[in-house]
Amino acid sequence: MVRRCAVIGSPIAHSLSPLLHRTAYAELGIADEYQYDAFEVTPDTLDEFVAGLGSEWVGLSVTAPDKQALLCHGVADPLAEALRSANTLILGRDGEPNRVYNTDIVGFGAALARQGVRTARTAVLVGNGATARTALLGLARLGVDDAVVLARDESRARASLDPIAGPAGVRLRVQPFGSAPELPEEWNGHADLLVSTVPVEVPDNLASALVQKVSAVFEATYNHYPTAIDRAAARAGLVSVDGLDFLVGQALDQIRLMTGRQADPGPLLAACRAEIARRQPSA
Repeated sequence: MVRRCAVIGSPIAHSLSPLLHRTAYAELGIADEYQYDAFEVTPDTLDEFVAGLGSEWVGLSVTAPDKQALLCHGVADPLAEALRSANTLILGRDGEPNRVYNTDIVGFGAALARQGVRTARTAVLVGNGATARTALLGLARLGVDDAVVLARDESRARASLDPIAGPAGVRLRVQPFGSAPELPEEWNGHADLLVSTVPVEVPDNLASALVQKVSAVFEATYNHYPTAIDRAAARAGLVSVDGLDFLVGQALDQIRLMTGRQADPGPLLAACRAEIARRQPSA
């Protein structure tokens, strides 16, 4: 019996997950054992979709807007519980319960580790949404205990990020988005890491100003890839991790959970970058 997996969310047509998982299956020599598809599923239809999965199903990758609703469909791992967001469902067998995971945190750390970044103490975090919450917990796991957050609305930023920062022991200093941050005096004008999580393109002048204040850069999104921050980091010769590194990182842990095998990130990154290049309009 072919084992089935899929990505669900809405909209789903743009998802790179089928490409990543199918590439991994081919590299691992299990393409005839596993099938990976994509389905349009919203929180309103999630219960019905999961209930209809047969015995051939192994698991699901889950993207927006279903990540919070997924928590009701299994026992959550500590990371998913802390973030109140899950991106992976592994179906229980032989009376075992379903399990839900958040592999974004593992992907965050793995993407940085592949570029030699394994620890940090100070960080600048751009944004305060769901990706910023994930990044903040990832930063805490790296050792960050002091962070400047650039956000348009301090009260919203606090409401989103304080529940993560408090238990993780990270001090947050919220500053307005749109200009280079004023770093705390004790940082000596320098932060270990910049993480940008905003889906909109950052102006070139702001991107340049941001990268001048840090040792390494993580552009967590791949909207407008390569972004202004990606380009500024390259010009400055900084260690740089981009949104495709992040995407592959979280997919690798999903593949491990679904197949029990560890895929090589190289072919997945190559396939991902080739597909993004193909999708970009010709000059």
